[in-house]
Amino acid sequence: MPLLLGCVADDFTGATDLASMLVKNGMTCVQVIGVPPAAERHGQASPLPEADAIVVALKSRTAPVADAVAESLAAAEALLAAGAKQLFFKYCSTFDSTDAGNIGPVADALLKRLGSGFAIACPAFPANGRSIFQGHLFVGQRLLSESGMENHPLTPMTDPDLVRVLSRQTDGGVGLVPFAVVEQGAAAIRRDFARLIDQGRRYAIVDAVSDAHLFAIGEAVAGQALVTGGSGVAMGLPANFRAAGLLPERADAAALPPAQGLCAVVAGSCSRATLGQIGFARDHAPVLELDALATPDAAALARQALDWADGKLDAARPVVIAASALPEKVAALQAKLGREAAGALVEHALATVAEGLVARGVRRLVVAGGETSGAVVQRLGVTSLRIGPEIDPGVPWTFAAPTGLHLALKSGNFGARDFFLKAFTS
Repeated sequence: MPLLLGCVADDFTGATDLASMLVKNGMTCVQVIGVPPAAERHGQASPLPEADAIVVALKSRTAPVADAVAESLAAAEALLAAGAKQLFFKYCSTFDSTDAGNIGPVADALLKRLGSGFAIACPAFPANGRSIFQGHLFVGQRLLSESGMENHPLTPMTDPDLVRVLSRQTDGGVGLVPFAVVEQGAAAIRRDFARLIDQGRRYAIVDAVSDAHLFAIGEAVAGQALVTGGSGVAMGLPANFRAAGLLPERADAAALPPAQGLCAVVAGSCSRATLGQIGFARDHAPVLELDALATPDAAALARQALDWADGKLDAARPVVIAASALPEKVAALQAKLGREAAGALVEHALATVAEGLVARGVRRLVVAGGETSGAVVQRLGVTSLRIGPEIDPGVPWTFAAPTGLHLALKSGNFGARDFFLKAFTS
């Protein structure tokens, strides 16, 4: 099975989100954890698993710029060595970044490596309330800067104008393919790409407020060396490979081994969506909310959680263990420990909790939050994830090698209010 699409994702839940979109549109997909090993020399086989698409999940969203660029390039090299015909750089649908990066610097490096001078930037995902209109990113009916993302503990997003945001991260020009053009379809979008290239633009922010727009954008980027964006714009890419005779029709792309065993949820995200999901779960399942401000000790928090979980684990309903908190409490913890130390404390505690839950027989585990998911899969020794059926838009079940666990890695912003219960009944 030749590799068609090689993807580099800047966090673990975003990687799963992208992989789910590709599977839903007929590509088999494997998510690889961390930079893959170097391809064997002397004509030997690639060390990557076989799939139509491979998504390399990095933990680079909030890494130092130089580290994010180096890891992303290393992942790209492995994918290109395996034969990828197009690269996709995946970042969050809320464009999580700072004025220094990492979206712009990573995209710049990938374009240079590919010898290309132009790429789109489209984080839109209307099914999850992420729309771009006149270059401005909306979350539901609110501008990004009024959506709660302005309070993000690591990447506060205070400017909804993506042309401005990306322009501050790159020395390349950034233009806009506006709604009126996107409405006309793929051919009109390609003509506008040519206009922007003639103007010397390196990137095009592309408006999108519906799935029809995303399919048109996907068609328009056929043959481009690099695509950047959220998972939404990837929905149109499988059809390009199918039209080129490279991808057969697949009815079983999402097939996984049967799920069984004890179930649990571990949540570290502080997003509004996750806080709402924790609130809903309180009325339906055992919920423990850890207080890192009161107990700023990762080992002590993990012991508290695992002692509490003993005797409550079940195969019918999950236990929910959360270190999520309201913005003011997160700010207080950061003021006490420092931003990086506060994040590391929560990640370490929840990774230890997940490890303890698996040791107690949990075989179906939901993890909420990108940074938390990265810490958990690394602690559990997961090397790859086979992508399965979707629970809610952007969140599939996966089968983790070599552990044999079923994992759902949920972006903090994704999922319906009942997600923590629905995941184990869908």
